[in-house]
Amino acid sequence: MFWKTLPLLLFYYSAHATVTNRWSRAMLFPAAQRFKRSSAAFLNPVLQNSLEDMVLLYEFLLAELEIDKHQRISIKDEELASLRKAAEFDTICNEIIPKSITEIRRLSSRLSSYPRVLKKEDFERTVLTMVYAAYRAAQSQGHQKDAWAESFVSLYKALKHDLMFPYNKEPS
Repeated sequence: MFWKTLPLLLFYYSAHATVTNRWSRAMLFPAAQRFKRSSAAFLNPVLQNSLEDMVLLYEFLLAELEIDKHQRISIKDEELASLRKAAEFDTICNEIIPKSITEIRRLSSRLSSYPRVLKKEDFERTVLTMVYAAYRAAQSQGHQKDAWAESFVSLYKALKHDLMFPYNKEPS
Protein backbone atom coordinates (compact mmCIF):
# COMPACT_ATOMS: atom_id res chain seq x y z
CA MET A 1 0.00 0.00 0.00
CA PHE A 2 2.77 2.45 0.95
CA TRP A 3 4.63 1.91 -2.34
CA LYS A 4 1.47 2.72 -4.28
CA THR A 5 0.88 5.90 -2.32
CA LEU A 6 4.45 7.21 -2.43
CA PRO A 7 4.50 8.04 -6.19
CA LEU A 8 1.13 9.75 -5.84
CA LEU A 9 2.39 11.88 -2.93
CA LEU A 10 5.57 12.80 -4.83
CA PHE A 11 3.50 13.79 -7.86
CA TYR A 12 1.18 15.88 -5.68
CA TYR A 13 4.11 17.61 -3.98
CA SER A 14 5.74 18.40 -7.33
CA ALA A 15 2.50 19.70 -8.82
CA HIS A 16 1.67 21.71 -5.70
CA ALA A 17 5.12 23.35 -5.58
CA THR A 18 4.94 24.29 -9.26
CA VAL A 19 1.37 25.57 -9.27
CA THR A 20 1.70 27.44 -5.97
CA ASN A 21 4.67 29.52 -7.16
CA ARG A 22 3.04 30.42 -10.45
CA TRP A 23 -0.33 31.10 -8.83
CA SER A 24 1.04 33.36 -6.12
CA ARG A 25 2.92 35.55 -8.61
CA ALA A 26 -0.04 35.76 -10.98
CA MET A 27 -2.27 36.49 -8.04
CA LEU A 28 -0.51 39.74 -7.12
CA PHE A 29 0.25 41.15 -10.59
CA PRO A 30 -1.72 39.26 -13.25
CA ALA A 31 -0.55 41.59 -16.04
CA ALA A 32 3.03 40.36 -15.51
CA GLN A 33 1.95 36.93 -16.71
CA ARG A 34 0.80 38.07 -20.15
CA PHE A 35 2.85 37.38 -23.24
CA LYS A 36 4.59 40.18 -25.11
CA ARG A 37 3.09 40.74 -28.53
CA SER A 38 6.48 40.83 -30.26
CA SER A 39 7.93 37.64 -28.73
CA ALA A 40 7.01 34.47 -26.89
CA ALA A 41 8.50 35.75 -23.62
CA PHE A 42 6.47 36.69 -20.58
CA LEU A 43 6.05 40.38 -19.85
CA ASN A 44 7.94 40.17 -16.55
CA PRO A 45 10.71 42.79 -16.34
CA VAL A 46 12.54 43.54 -13.10
CA LEU A 47 14.36 46.82 -12.53
CA GLN A 48 16.43 46.11 -9.44
CA ASN A 49 19.11 43.58 -10.33
CA SER A 50 22.03 45.50 -8.80
CA LEU A 51 22.80 48.47 -6.58
CA GLU A 52 23.28 50.64 -9.69
CA ASP A 53 19.82 49.63 -10.90
CA MET A 54 18.33 50.64 -7.57
CA VAL A 55 20.07 54.04 -7.74
CA LEU A 56 18.73 54.46 -11.29
CA LEU A 57 15.20 53.59 -10.13
CA TYR A 58 15.58 56.22 -7.42
CA GLU A 59 16.64 58.75 -10.08
CA PHE A 60 13.59 57.84 -12.19
CA LEU A 61 11.35 58.49 -9.21
CA LEU A 62 13.09 61.76 -8.35
CA ALA A 63 12.87 62.97 -11.95
CA GLU A 64 9.62 64.60 -12.82
CA LEU A 65 7.13 61.97 -13.92
CA GLU A 66 4.18 62.79 -16.11
CA ILE A 67 0.82 61.02 -16.10
CA ASP A 68 -1.20 61.77 -19.22
CA LYS A 69 -4.98 61.64 -19.60
CA HIS A 70 -4.79 57.93 -20.56
CA GLN A 71 -2.94 57.21 -17.26
CA ARG A 72 0.36 56.50 -19.07
CA ILE A 73 3.42 57.31 -16.98
CA SER A 74 6.50 58.79 -18.62
CA ILE A 75 9.77 60.32 -17.46
CA LYS A 76 10.02 63.99 -18.48
CA ASP A 77 13.83 64.07 -18.43
CA GLU A 78 14.81 63.06 -21.98
CA GLU A 79 18.27 61.86 -20.98
CA LEU A 80 16.90 59.51 -18.33
CA ALA A 81 14.02 58.43 -20.59
CA SER A 82 16.50 57.32 -23.28
CA LEU A 83 18.17 54.72 -21.04
CA ARG A 84 17.53 51.00 -21.55
CA LYS A 85 16.26 50.62 -17.98
CA ALA A 86 13.77 53.42 -18.68
CA ALA A 87 12.07 51.14 -21.21
CA GLU A 88 11.67 48.48 -18.50
CA PHE A 89 10.42 51.15 -16.10
CA ASP A 90 7.89 52.22 -18.74
CA THR A 91 6.72 48.62 -19.24
CA ILE A 92 6.28 48.03 -15.51
CA CYS A 93 4.51 51.33 -14.93
CA ASN A 94 2.25 51.21 -17.97
CA GLU A 95 1.60 47.51 -18.49
CA ILE A 96 1.92 45.77 -15.12
CA ILE A 97 1.03 47.90 -12.10
CA PRO A 98 -2.66 48.49 -11.37
CA LYS A 99 -4.01 51.93 -12.20
CA SER A 100 -7.56 52.04 -10.85
CA ILE A 101 -8.56 52.37 -7.21
CA THR A 102 -10.48 49.09 -7.47
CA GLU A 103 -7.42 47.20 -8.78
CA ILE A 104 -5.18 48.77 -6.14
CA ARG A 105 -7.62 47.83 -3.37
CA ARG A 106 -7.69 44.28 -4.75
CA LEU A 107 -3.87 44.23 -4.66
CA SER A 108 -3.86 45.56 -1.07
CA SER A 109 -6.30 42.87 -0.04
CA ARG A 110 -4.12 40.16 -1.60
CA LEU A 111 -1.01 41.61 0.02
CA SER A 112 -2.65 41.68 3.46
CA SER A 113 -3.20 37.92 3.29
CA TYR A 114 0.06 37.05 1.51
CA PRO A 115 1.65 34.23 3.53
CA ARG A 116 5.35 34.95 2.98
CA VAL A 117 7.92 37.62 2.10
CA LEU A 118 7.36 39.23 -1.29
CA LYS A 119 9.67 38.43 -4.18
CA LYS A 120 11.81 41.36 -5.25
CA GLU A 121 9.77 41.95 -8.42
CA ASP A 122 6.50 41.98 -6.43
CA PHE A 123 8.01 44.31 -3.83
CA GLU A 124 9.27 46.62 -6.58
CA ARG A 125 5.88 46.67 -8.33
CA THR A 126 4.09 47.35 -5.05
CA VAL A 127 6.41 50.32 -4.38
CA LEU A 128 5.73 51.67 -7.88
CA THR A 129 1.99 51.21 -7.36
CA MET A 130 2.31 53.13 -4.10
CA VAL A 131 4.18 55.93 -5.92
CA TYR A 132 1.42 56.02 -8.55
CA ALA A 133 -1.23 56.26 -5.81
CA ALA A 134 0.69 59.14 -4.20
CA TYR A 135 0.86 61.02 -7.53
CA ARG A 136 -2.86 60.48 -8.11
CA ALA A 137 -3.69 61.62 -4.57
CA ALA A 138 -1.68 64.80 -5.12
CA GLN A 139 -3.53 65.51 -8.39
CA SER A 140 -7.03 64.69 -7.12
CA GLN A 141 -9.54 66.62 -5.03
CA GLY A 142 -12.29 65.81 -2.56
CA HIS A 143 -13.54 62.24 -2.35
CA GLN A 144 -11.12 61.04 -5.04
CA LYS A 145 -8.17 62.42 -3.09
CA ASP A 146 -9.33 60.55 0.02
CA ALA A 147 -9.72 57.29 -1.93
CA TRP A 148 -6.23 57.58 -3.45
CA ALA A 149 -4.73 58.50 -0.06
CA GLU A 150 -6.43 55.48 1.52
CA SER A 151 -5.00 53.25 -1.23
CA PHE A 152 -1.54 54.71 -0.59
CA VAL A 153 -1.80 54.03 3.14
CA SER A 154 -2.98 50.44 2.63
CA LEU A 155 -0.05 49.75 0.27
CA TYR A 156 2.33 51.35 2.79
CA LYS A 157 1.01 49.08 5.53
CA ALA A 158 1.42 46.03 3.28
CA LEU A 159 5.03 46.96 2.49
CA LYS A 160 5.77 47.66 6.16
CA HIS A 161 4.32 44.26 7.05
CA ASP A 162 6.48 42.64 4.36
CA LEU A 163 9.63 44.32 5.65
CA MET A 164 8.83 43.28 9.21
CA PHE A 165 7.62 39.76 8.25
CA PRO A 166 10.60 37.83 9.72
CA TYR A 167 10.22 39.73 13.01
CA ASN A 168 6.42 39.32 13.27
CA LYS A 169 6.53 35.55 13.73
CA GLU A 170 5.58 34.22 17.11
CA PRO A 171 8.29 32.20 18.89
CA SER A 172 7.41 28.50 18.90
